[in-house]
Amino acid sequence: MTPPQTLRERAETEAGRMPPLLARAEHLAGTVLLGDHGRRRAGLGDDFWQYRPAQTGDSKRLIDHRRSARGDQQFVREREWQIAQSVMLWADQGASMRFASGDTLPTKIERARLLALAIAILLVRGGERVGLTGTTLPPRRGNAQILRLAESFALDAPQEYAAPEHRAMIPHARAVFLSDFLGDMDEVELALTKAADRGVRGVVLQILDPSEEAFPFRGRTIFESIGGTLRHETLKANELRDRYLQRLAERKARLAHLCRSTGWHLGLHHTNDSAQAGLLWLYRALDRGSL
Repeated sequence: MTPPQTLRERAETEAGRMPPLLARAEHLAGTVLLGDHGRRRAGLGDDFWQYRPAQTGDSKRLIDHRRSARGDQQFVREREWQIAQSVMLWADQGASMRFASGDTLPTKIERARLLALAIAILLVRGGERVGLTGTTLPPRRGNAQILRLAESFALDAPQEYAAPEHRAMIPHARAVFLSDFLGDMDEVELALTKAADRGVRGVVLQILDPSEEAFPFRGRTIFESIGGTLRHETLKANELRDRYLQRLAERKARLAHLCRSTGWHLGLHHTNDSAQAGLLWLYRALDRGSL
């Protein structure tokens, strides 16, 4: 059992991350001009869309008691506008994302969290409901939801490479996935395929450190994963460059094929690029094609 003092110190550390992240995200979101009407769309009504099982975090007032009375499970009655304006986020929090090749660069996870929270702020301002993929934080509106998202983004995942969450995808909603996508591609394929089967369309943004594209290593080099589960030492790192770049290109090509076949938009962002450029791309990609 973890000592109470250790838990308290860990909680204080995690809580301390949130205000700076939220402030940066608010500032970044403020650099994007939405116009007078944000992302509100014409033609969205209050027509009944579907019943869905109630999830953790759903308000009790949303439960349809007449439908729920037919069995042991509670159901929520969703309307068309609620589906069309729901966006689910997944920001990879795995150990591989905690890499930066230089002190002047943000880690990949810092950039992913910043972009995810900033796009959430923009979407909420535009009248959208935003939440996380999975069951922990269903899409909602309001500043309180932004705070919940900031708290969630302050937590690191224990695994070396985190897999995209694909449970409880809301049919015909939209989604945003941010990751380096250097882990198991079968898990990515499963997530995008399941999302597409439920009519979910979205945006995939691959976030890489510039050194992961250039492979600038020469001579004796020790390669070790952030989580410490992988380690490789070589005396001639430059001889690995061509093979590494080929495998990276193959991975990118597979990701691009997955996005094309499932109707998702794919983008690439480097941590030495401006966060504003990444946010603008995300925002425009969500608008493109009326996702």
